[in-house]
Amino acid sequence: MLTPSRPFFTPEHHAFREQVRRFCEREIAPAHSQWESAHQVPREIWQRAGENGLLCCWLPEEVGGVGADLLCDLIVCEELSRIGATGPGFSLHSVIVAPYIEHHGRQSLKQRVLPGMVSGHHIGAIAMTEPGTGSDLAAVRTHAVRDGDGWRINGQKTFITNGHNASVIVVACKTDPDKGARGVSLLVVTDDMPGFSRGRNLQKIGQHAQDTAELFFDNVWVPDDHLLGEENQGFRYLMQELAQERLLVSVQCQSRAEAAFEGTRRYVNERKAFGQRVADFQNTRFKLAGLFAELQAGRAYCDQLISRHLAGELDAVGASAGKLWHSEMLGRVVDECLQLHGGYGYMMEYPIARAYVDARIERIYAGTSEIMKEIIARKICDEAPE
Repeated sequence: MLTPSRPFFTPEHHAFREQVRRFCEREIAPAHSQWESAHQVPREIWQRAGENGLLCCWLPEEVGGVGADLLCDLIVCEELSRIGATGPGFSLHSVIVAPYIEHHGRQSLKQRVLPGMVSGHHIGAIAMTEPGTGSDLAAVRTHAVRDGDGWRINGQKTFITNGHNASVIVVACKTDPDKGARGVSLLVVTDDMPGFSRGRNLQKIGQHAQDTAELFFDNVWVPDDHLLGEENQGFRYLMQELAQERLLVSVQCQSRAEAAFEGTRRYVNERKAFGQRVADFQNTRFKLAGLFAELQAGRAYCDQLISRHLAGELDAVGASAGKLWHSEMLGRVVDECLQLHGGYGYMMEYPIARAYVDARIERIYAGTSEIMKEIIARKICDEAPE
């Protein structure tokens, strides 16, 4: 009902979507509430996803991929969002972590870890945030120093998505403390390296099925070919990849908002109050009409962002504006949808209640709404007009 024609999807993409949808409904939806209680997804589901071709679809065949395109990975994101699945973190693994290794890693490292990421035997995470630093990469304290033909890492990370399951972690480290953000490098740590350990599985107010952990690095030695790109260029690589990360947030926010709307539309058509359907009240009808219009605008905007990114035209400002708009829109939509459920909307067994608490983090991770506004404001306020 909500989704108009989307011309960048081919018949092959539509067939792949059906495959992903069947997988999500068969393998993920029935077990998701158990994963929420456990605050973690079993590693076996990753391997089944790999067997079904759902991970890192865009990677080329020479590193174990199928040589598809990013749209396939975005389809996986949309289908997970459609069923309200906040775990497993396939999209972060495929769309955020794997590109750092494929775009900036040495061939030896790619061959060592990427085939396992495609199969689901390796699970990816990216470790930037530290206690007390948040979005400020210049303040990162985790540091790496030269040690023979490798690096020795010491430090701590927190709020790391996929943290308890991850076996391949891209770690932002200071390699030149005097240079601030210009002294950051990216090193890949695997979970079998001595000195690497995990802290507690962090208990969040939402997205309970997604494992989020503290990570510790105590004299972890990594070989030189685990350095991504060049020394002290990590901040530049992070900025290059952030547009795709923020696009991913737009995609999942739009899909989650559409799912919340569809669930609410069904609910108000079935639920009765004062002798009539809740959908028969003018307030309900007008609320749904307003949400429908907002979601139509959101879909058009989201697909424009996807098209721009596929064409290589989505810059940091455009991606930040999209992430800002879609994450704020999701918050508005789920709030209105919960209200239309009445008291049942406050009960966790109803999908809208879970959608409500799950949505709150979207305005924080991948850069807070305030950071997005600052990035946009620099462009429109600080540059000289043409």
